[in-house]
Amino acid sequence: MTSAPAAPEPFELVLFDCDGVLVDSEKISVRVDQRVLADLGWELELEEIVQRFVGRSEANFIAAVEHQLGIELAEGWDRRYEPWYRDAFERGLTAVDGVEEALDRLGLPHCVASSGSHEKMQRTLGQTGLFHRFAGRIFSATEVARGKPAPDLFLHAAGTLRTDPGRCAVVEDSAYGVQAARAAGMHAFAYAGGVTPAERLAGPGTTVFFDMRELPELIAAGRPR
Repeated sequence: MTSAPAAPEPFELVLFDCDGVLVDSEKISVRVDQRVLADLGWELELEEIVQRFVGRSEANFIAAVEHQLGIELAEGWDRRYEPWYRDAFERGLTAVDGVEEALDRLGLPHCVASSGSHEKMQRTLGQTGLFHRFAGRIFSATEVARGKPAPDLFLHAAGTLRTDPGRCAVVEDSAYGVQAARAAGMHAFAYAGGVTPAERLAGPGTTVFFDMRELPELIAAGRPR
């Protein structure tokens, strides 16, 4: 006699990455990153920038540049480039297609857990009209010792909101973010409608999807056992 398959476990908290998941910023950022890196003396194709840096923290970006070029970036090195990003975002930043509809129908507590700084998230979420949906529940990699792909940020957010990691769903668009979710023991919903190909997101404990409007039903189905 065979037993029936175990029912899926319901989720209690949804952790959203910001860039590429809530705000459609990655396509803009990687192009500006390419200009910045070239100006510093490191020529990279857009695909390699996506592989190296999307989903990682600013500290990781700085460490990689210093290692590659054999230099030490002085404090305030990035002030020269801030207008490049600001102008590009002001011209073209929007919310990810379908994400507002998904948030309206989600029906679960949710928060932001992003590699970006609080200042950056306040600007981008504010510009796209999403900040009020997450105010008071926004977590940054600047708050933890290790950024993605380490699980620290997701575990910090879940602990602060008093939710068992196994009952958390993570919505990510980067390979590093998906790795962090797996390391935290959380199920990843990997959005493949951005700059990272679906094949780089797929793997254990991961549901790959292409349209944000699908997300509420996917999460409502619970965590597979």
